[in-house]
Amino acid sequence: MSGHSKWSTIKRKKGALDAKRGKIFTRLIKEISIAVKEGGPDPDGNPRLRLAIQNAKGENMPKDNIERAIKKAAGADAESYMEVTFEGYATHGIAVFVECLTDNNNRSVSSVRSIFNKYGGSLGTNGSLSFLFDRKGIFRIAADNINLEEVELDLIDAGVEDIEEEDGFIILTSAMEDFGNLNKKLEDLNIEVASADLQRIPNDTKELDVDSAQKVLKLVEALEDDDDVQNVYHNLEMTDELQEALESE
Repeated sequence: MSGHSKWSTIKRKKGALDAKRGKIFTRLIKEISIAVKEGGPDPDGNPRLRLAIQNAKGENMPKDNIERAIKKAAGADAESYMEVTFEGYATHGIAVFVECLTDNNNRSVSSVRSIFNKYGGSLGTNGSLSFLFDRKGIFRIAADNINLEEVELDLIDAGVEDIEEEDGFIILTSAMEDFGNLNKKLEDLNIEVASADLQRIPNDTKELDVDSAQKVLKLVEALEDDDDVQNVYHNLEMTDELQEALESE
């Protein structure tokens, strides 16, 4: 159950950009906030909050920051975020799916549309790209924290569809409907997870020449820089040539 994941390369590039911008904590705090609003401040009775805390710890967010975020979200004056998504196309027909957590939907719509327009893309109607992406559970586990030989069958029984190893991490993929089962199984096995979330994985990718691809990635990066944006997914093929060009920048 292993193989090369084109999406892993996309996510690695995205992760590098996130680290450079220092935006990870902001995204995590928003996720903690919406989890508390949805299910209360007790992680034992709130699976979404438990997952948000787990991801925050995986990104080395200090315990005080996590507790402060939970307390603030549970207060009467807490900011109220809504989840909104946008779908559109970059140049050369590359599909782009944007997930936001925002306290002002009109601002987000205006900002996302402006970014698409600035970089030669176009915003579409919601649902127009649903056939191009599958929602999958993606779990990242430090390779030192798991003995695959001992637990592989248990993980498959819990819904694992694919297992890969990259950059010192084991990556587990599950169907969206098996996400909760697999997360609970990892908890039961006392396997510490660096991150776990639902991602939109492209069914098929599209290859462009390096110059055209870099123009698409400028749109993606501009979207990721927006304060309301949590995640950006696309179906651009990250070729070896493109990866080399990005690393040489």
